[in-house]
Amino acid sequence: MRANSVILAVARAILARLLVAIPMLLGVILVTFLLIRIGTRDASLMLAGPFADAAMLERIRSNLGLDRPIYEQFIIYVGHLAQGDFGLSWISGRPVIDEIRPRLVATMELLLPAFAIGGFAGASIGIASAFRYGSRFDHTSRFLSLLGFSVPTYWIGLMAIFLFYSVLGIAAAPMGRIGMAAFPPPPVTGSVLIDGALAGDWEAVVDALHHLALPVTILAIIIAAPILKHSRVIALDVINSDYVSYARSCGLPPRIVRQIVVRNSLAPILTLAGSELTGTLAAVSLLELIFAWGGFGQWGLNAILSGDFAAVQGYVAVIALFSIGVFLVIDLLVLWLEPRARS
Repeated sequence: MRANSVILAVARAILARLLVAIPMLLGVILVTFLLIRIGTRDASLMLAGPFADAAMLERIRSNLGLDRPIYEQFIIYVGHLAQGDFGLSWISGRPVIDEIRPRLVATMELLLPAFAIGGFAGASIGIASAFRYGSRFDHTSRFLSLLGFSVPTYWIGLMAIFLFYSVLGIAAAPMGRIGMAAFPPPPVTGSVLIDGALAGDWEAVVDALHHLALPVTILAIIIAAPILKHSRVIALDVINSDYVSYARSCGLPPRIVRQIVVRNSLAPILTLAGSELTGTLAAVSLLELIFAWGGFGQWGLNAILSGDFAAVQGYVAVIALFSIGVFLVIDLLVLWLEPRARS
């Protein structure tokens, strides 16, 4: 009976999230589509060059479908999206999905370990800081969190490269995911680490880890700062709640009280961590640019700067889909952690 109620709650949560996510996704796609179309930059003129005649411009507009009404362009675009077709890049001429796939894998190779390290460290230090409210540890953790909030990402990246690569010489050259002298493993998943392990090329795996170390550490610090701050506030609210005061007054051991606080703090911390993960996917572009990572964020930034509107639309659509998937997983984790949410 209990298992049936859990399954029913999970099914309801997935259905409710999808009912909200689908119109939200369509809204994001529509806003991006309209903002690109009403801009002052003419895509056909950008592709044809400054010396193109009217006939060439008209031919390019017809090939891209830009001569049709905007509502018709949007319907066609959404229909293609439903089939997994993000269109053709207006700069390279290649399918957008083929350009996204390897770059998204490269970004996930950087983002996921950084999020795991930064999220765990930030939540652990934040909760520990709440238990030691007003102590030297609490003041130090708050200062570090403020520092992580205040310093720009690109500045941390540049200073870390200068110190650890130029001065100390212990970091890998900021020139991509693997050294120029190393041979990349045969591509299977697109991840240098996984492909190297599958091929048994441990030299490539070690080299890839060496290149990952510095950017992952920087990104973990950037992710940990807001999670530390908010985890501390969440844990303090739980510590000062009536049910924790009642548990202490009943004489429960401090270990049990700590477990109660941690258990009741996890659900809101997970929701916050999901927001940080989705936000970092879009914000990682500057770090990828500094380390010449060739990831999804750097590709999206270049698409915006070069006016590759089809690529920009694909970039925004993938971020929206990623956000929906992350929050769906977060909702399911909250249902597992929080029995009250199942009702």
